[in-house]
Amino acid sequence: MLEAIITSKSRIKVLLKFFLNPDIKAYLREISTEFGDSTNAVRVELNRLVGAKLLKIQKDGRNVYYSANQEHPLYPEINTISRKATGVDSVCEWISSIGNMQRAYLSGDYACGIDSGVIDVVLIGNIDKQAVFDKASVVEKYINRKIRPLILTEEEFENMNSKWKSQKLLKLWG
Repeated sequence: MLEAIITSKSRIKVLLKFFLNPDIKAYLREISTEFGDSTNAVRVELNRLVGAKLLKIQKDGRNVYYSANQEHPLYPEINTISRKATGVDSVCEWISSIGNMQRAYLSGDYACGIDSGVIDVVLIGNIDKQAVFDKASVVEKYINRKIRPLILTEEEFENMNSKWKSQKLLKLWG
């Protein structure tokens, strides 16, 4: 959808990476490897977005880290567009309708700001699994992406706490 508005695929990837999860900090080589793009193509887009003050830089020794500029006046709108373009906003609406849920997290690629087409969601609480999968299939058709819910009780989540520390979790609800 964004391809019709923004012609640079590298720019779309950079915007989604930083505006889906604004707490991410990354450096040039890391981003270019993740995207499978040349460092030059990514550098050009990073420089344009820094010039527009949509991204900010932080130097740590020889490394230059980029992150979303949450103080920019357009930040809320770009964040919303990123969430709508990837379907994360629909997932949030769907999650809020699930009963007996205590918390929900986005995990996997989307939690890292990568639009892979598969949205991994961790749902914690005493939840009706069949209802979740039924609702997920409806939302999948609407957003044209696969949703993979992982349903855990609070105890199961705490027992898997060491696994979650090695993964990026983005809190969606609760």
